[in-house]
Amino acid sequence: MTTKILLDESRLPDRWYNVVPDLPAPPPPPLHPGTREPLGPDDLAPLFPADLIEQEVTAERFVEIPEEVREVYRLWRPTPLIRAHRLERALGTPARIYVKYEGGSPSGSHKPNTAVPQAFYNARQGVRRLTTETGAGQWGSALSFACAQFDLDCEVWMVRASYDQKPYRRSMMELFGARVHASPSPLTASGAKVLADDPDSPGSLGIAISEAVESAAPDDTRYALGSVLNHVLMHQTVIGEEALEQLAMVDEAPDLIVGCTGGGSNFAGLSFPFLREKLRGRMNPEIRAVEPEACPSFTRGRYAYDFGDTAGLTPLLKMHTLGHDFVPDPIHAGGLRYHGMAPLLSHIYDLGLFGAEAKPQRECFEAGVLFARTEGIVPAPEPTHALAAAVEEARRCVETGEPKVILTALCGHGHLDMAAYDRFLAGRMEDQALPQSRLDEALTTLP
Repeated sequence: MTTKILLDESRLPDRWYNVVPDLPAPPPPPLHPGTREPLGPDDLAPLFPADLIEQEVTAERFVEIPEEVREVYRLWRPTPLIRAHRLERALGTPARIYVKYEGGSPSGSHKPNTAVPQAFYNARQGVRRLTTETGAGQWGSALSFACAQFDLDCEVWMVRASYDQKPYRRSMMELFGARVHASPSPLTASGAKVLADDPDSPGSLGIAISEAVESAAPDDTRYALGSVLNHVLMHQTVIGEEALEQLAMVDEAPDLIVGCTGGGSNFAGLSFPFLREKLRGRMNPEIRAVEPEACPSFTRGRYAYDFGDTAGLTPLLKMHTLGHDFVPDPIHAGGLRYHGMAPLLSHIYDLGLFGAEAKPQRECFEAGVLFARTEGIVPAPEPTHALAAAVEEARRCVETGEPKVILTALCGHGHLDMAAYDRFLAGRMEDQALPQSRLDEALTTLP
């Protein structure tokens, strides 16, 4: 009975996959916030190095992974694909559940898959300092680690709600050498404006992005983003490419692929290689994104051009959005508290190539506890959303008798999220419903 399906280091992917050339229609372009014309490469140069700008707009199906990046990847990649036998037995399901586990990376999540190449390309262009935002702290930890590998300074703006909930995430970033600020902060004009209006603001990823972009002004400084953009999603496809090969090793093909979505990089990284195979007629999995009910951009947002940040410093992106002024309730899945969804994923969702659902956080933590008690891995709050959907489907298979193959990505461990589990186990966790009136108000600010 195989539990871990492992790839040798020699099978580490040597290419990232770009899904755009395989889509039936191209995605809408980002727009300049002033002219409302499509962005050109020169418009992105103040924020990103040339290599990443090229990857953002490339029409190539595959992009070679530099050996310097693969060398760092080998610290934790390839990652295991785990057959969740004990979870299956606990559910009494005929379904077969496979979990692609990304929690063994140096920072404990999938985020270094893109942090390492971003740091590498910036260092190669002569950049000395990177700024970024982080929600739950997974991305900030990953970029801090990556900057240490390539001798870059790193400055992180961490959403205040998570800064308070997850102090050891801040400690990890500082351990890797980063400077960390709670956002909103008085250190930037955009942060000071938010604090003037609401001194007790819990912050949001949109606000933290504004602060990070604003602080990326010096010539030797660039900005790094942990999700949303095309090149970030592409870097994460090492997850799905490995999973494809691992499932083939046990002669399996997924009937359902499910992943959590905040900005979308984890979900895209798992699903895009399988979507490629689906579009080519080689398999036909259902693909489903799962988001929090408190921040439901796919299921209740509007597909429209909007700013990626609160202050309006970023280009206009066509995405499923709740409005750039929207500040989600401080749920414990801080990495899913983003007002918008990756434009590329939004486009693919609009094409009808995958579905989406929203889950309340207590149901998600119930699934996280069940997984921890059966499989021995404590999930981060974010992937408990995908686990909840996987458990729900497996229970449905008990009723139907279908032996479905369910694949999900456990994108990070929850060792630094124990305060959230403590709150759940003590019965003090609440579900955060989003009133329609509040959503309607947030959407009035769309540009």
